[in-house]
Amino acid sequence: MSNNDLRIVVLGASGLIANTVAHALLDQGFFFTAVARQFSAAQKSRFGDCALQSEIVPLHDQRLLVAIDQADIVLNCVGVLQGGNEHAVHLEFVQEILARMTNTGKPQLLVHVSIPGEEETDATSFSKTKRLAEEVIRNSSIPNVILRPGFVIAQDAYGGSALVRSIASLPIGLPDEMAARPFQVTDIHDISKTVCMLAQKWTQGQRDWRGTWDVMAKEETDLRIVISGFRNRFGGPSQRLCIPNWSLSIGARLADWVAQLGWRPPIRSTALAELRRGVVGNPGPWIDATGIEPRDLSEIMKALPSTVQEAWFARLYLLKSVIVVVLCIFWILSGLIALFPAYDLATGILTDRGLPVWLAAAITIISSLMDITIGMLIAWRRTIRVGLYLGIGVSIFYMIGAAILTPEMWIEPLGALVKTGPAIILMLVALAIDKDR
Repeated sequence: MSNNDLRIVVLGASGLIANTVAHALLDQGFFFTAVARQFSAAQKSRFGDCALQSEIVPLHDQRLLVAIDQADIVLNCVGVLQGGNEHAVHLEFVQEILARMTNTGKPQLLVHVSIPGEEETDATSFSKTKRLAEEVIRNSSIPNVILRPGFVIAQDAYGGSALVRSIASLPIGLPDEMAARPFQVTDIHDISKTVCMLAQKWTQGQRDWRGTWDVMAKEETDLRIVISGFRNRFGGPSQRLCIPNWSLSIGARLADWVAQLGWRPPIRSTALAELRRGVVGNPGPWIDATGIEPRDLSEIMKALPSTVQEAWFARLYLLKSVIVVVLCIFWILSGLIALFPAYDLATGILTDRGLPVWLAAAITIISSLMDITIGMLIAWRRTIRVGLYLGIGVSIFYMIGAAILTPEMWIEPLGALVKTGPAIILMLVALAIDKDR
């Protein structure tokens, strides 16, 4: 069997790990199907006909079922940190995959990406359901390899890796107790090498795979050392402040609430609990089985590009949430103020220009409700771009309308209309940095 004859299905291919692995498979000439609920335009362009955009959980899409039936290797990188559906995504979905693979009647290998750590330290629904999935896989008749990477470092940044970059770009640090937790790192290319090695061995006829491997550097590091590594690589400022533990806990709870609006904050309560647990494992069995010598933190850092783009991203990552919150408050408050405490003043400005009272009232109410609606659209993750475009358009309309009806407002001492211009620019910035991947 050659590389071109091998059929691989990569589940969750828009994510950090699976996307990188899929690129490595493509570069080495393997035929694969990259599956994700949604791909970015760049990912679609890169994968071409190999991309299958589909709902993955539950396993109902006929195109995906056919791809799994025809596959020699299934790589499962599907996971969810928090949201109440961890059991369905981590356990029930794995059970569906195993049932499907058992019924194909052909040799198949399941490569499953899990998390490091021991069962007795699992304290979240995320870690507990991940561990249950491992047990189901190990007890199945399907050849399998479970990969348990540490803190994954890649050129791309998302979630926790983006958060660490952002902290490293600021003069702040984490609480001493958390910063001292063991935090072993993984070069994302070591994961790609592992999957490509397994694929190559499969083409050579090796079928008896059963293993659980901690894929990570041998070097023992803690979270403070990792942040310092990023700080040194990207030239961040030295630490001057330490984030108190209580503020992290409050921030995580607020992030849990924000997540209900469709956002994915990197420091929700589950992420915070996992950070406090730390990342530790034994890469020995993986190294012995694959012959791969993992990169340590300093080697991984040297391989990362240290460019102005990286610096911009790190500085803007946390600022993005501030921008969104400010715009939501700006629009919602402006509508509420005009609708209630400043209602008489708002309608009075229009009636002084000769408009009938009923028309002035209608304009005030409609414009106020429009402002509130824009703020709510920006607050909701799926509609933020609609809200931003609408906000820009409405702002321009307000500026034109005011120039016609109340031109003197342009030179009033507080400069209410003049400040609309910077608000438009801020919305353009929000549009520019909206995408997470």
